[in-house]
Amino acid sequence: MNANILIVEDEEKLASLLGDYLRQSGFETSWIAEGTGVVPLVRERMPDLILLDLMLPGRDGLEICKEIRSFSQVPIIMITARVEEIDRLLGLELGADDYVCKPFSPREVVARVKTVLRRTGEHPAPDPSGLTLDQDRFLALLNGHDLELTAVEFKLLHFLYQNAGRIYSRTQLMDRIYSDQRIVSDRTIDSHIKKLRRKISAAAPDQELIHSIYGVGYKYESAGK
Repeated sequence: MNANILIVEDEEKLASLLGDYLRQSGFETSWIAEGTGVVPLVRERMPDLILLDLMLPGRDGLEICKEIRSFSQVPIIMITARVEEIDRLLGLELGADDYVCKPFSPREVVARVKTVLRRTGEHPAPDPSGLTLDQDRFLALLNGHDLELTAVEFKLLHFLYQNAGRIYSRTQLMDRIYSDQRIVSDRTIDSHIKKLRRKISAAAPDQELIHSIYGVGYKYESAGK
């Protein structure tokens, strides 16, 4: 089955041109021109990659990227006419996989799409911890044992697992799991981590999957991962 690319771009001619080049390269495409409908569309169709324009009517591309990252790791390539470095860095910090700047060659975009899909589509080796995560059902199994996680605990574990080995501060983790911008103490993360560890320990007493890095934050790491 060919990968489906969602093009989020308000310039119809540009979106049509990108769609033509992508379809010529064997991809399926869909298109939306405004920002407010992007997240519901992603939840419904779950594309294989999103080409996301930064400046959209209705809603900013960075906000859209951040919300998508609260429930999906679908690859996102930001498309921007802004050249300020802060926007580029912010786009990547919010979870984008790559970015291209306007004006660009459609062939360059197709090449970037192929590269990102190749990089993110590789099947990782099985996790030696025995952890299995089902994002659709918010189900976490460890050696076949249901950890019975809350939605927030699942989001936290899923994000750390997807970024195994990388250290995240409490503030970064709060930004990832609380998409509604609620005000919470950074100690809330410590509480969630404590509960996660307790549930993991009950299922596998000999395994420590979530590690504390003193003065920095937390990371996921299992033996051999």
